[in-house]
Amino acid sequence: MTVPDFQSLMLPLLQLAADGQEHTIYEAMDALASMFNLSPEERNELLPSGQQSRFDNRVHWARTYLKQADLLEATGRGRFRITQRGLDVLRHRPDRIDVAFLRQFPEFIAFQLRSPRNHDAGAAPIELTHTPDETLQASYQSLREELAKELLERIMNCSPRFFERMVVDLLVAMGYGGSRQDAGRAIGQSGDGGVDGIINEDRLGLDTVYIQAKRWDGTVGRPQVQAFAGSLEGFRSRKGVFITTSTFSKDAREYVERIEKRIVLIDGEQLAQFMIDYGIGVSEVATYTLKKVDTDYFSDPD
Repeated sequence: MTVPDFQSLMLPLLQLAADGQEHTIYEAMDALASMFNLSPEERNELLPSGQQSRFDNRVHWARTYLKQADLLEATGRGRFRITQRGLDVLRHRPDRIDVAFLRQFPEFIAFQLRSPRNHDAGAAPIELTHTPDETLQASYQSLREELAKELLERIMNCSPRFFERMVVDLLVAMGYGGSRQDAGRAIGQSGDGGVDGIINEDRLGLDTVYIQAKRWDGTVGRPQVQAFAGSLEGFRSRKGVFITTSTFSKDAREYVERIEKRIVLIDGEQLAQFMIDYGIGVSEVATYTLKKVDTDYFSDPD
């Protein structure tokens, strides 16, 4: 028995969730490994990076694809449950669920269009219409997008105190606030699941920036941003950074472009990207060096 490809895992994974209960990805991995009678060696076979087992990686991708087709839904960190659409699919007793099957759902089509991937060593498939460079870049971007989504899920499941520390860590890593101790004193917990305070724009403290960061689910509109702009006066600051785990409305973004005060809006997606770029809450798994022919070396002076 060899490790099943990720498409062969989709139907069994969906059937596992058919009871309508919440399941964990680790529970699913164990159940599917038992279902496919994998040996310990097959179960523990690693990807070339050596950081994750090939089987676990493929179960993760199977779950991701089912989620993008709205057959499964995330219910928490590493947890999922079947959706009504997933139940409806199972009622038709499909022989197999694969990429071709999922393409009947518009959500999945949209996912493929924005997140092409390469089907190699357990990764998800990509249409063979791209150059190797394009495939590599698309795969890297897709991995960042998935990592960003997971970061936001984890942020929403953490305590307000942890969120406060995370904002401080990020701002210090970006060069604001001087030392972490200085930044920690400057920023205080607001009591409503957010962070409010003033932080130095530079290490010398020549200018200050008012910070507001809130873990919100809904879209942040112009009224909230306008109130934030007004609060800058009370802090004698002309610069502000508004951070949210959700998104900003078009009106909110247009408003900050028109006012005299300098306000930077950081939505959840940008927040997660900054965390990745500055190494907050993430660790390096593998590094790949892309090389090309050195034409100077091959230039023959003779």
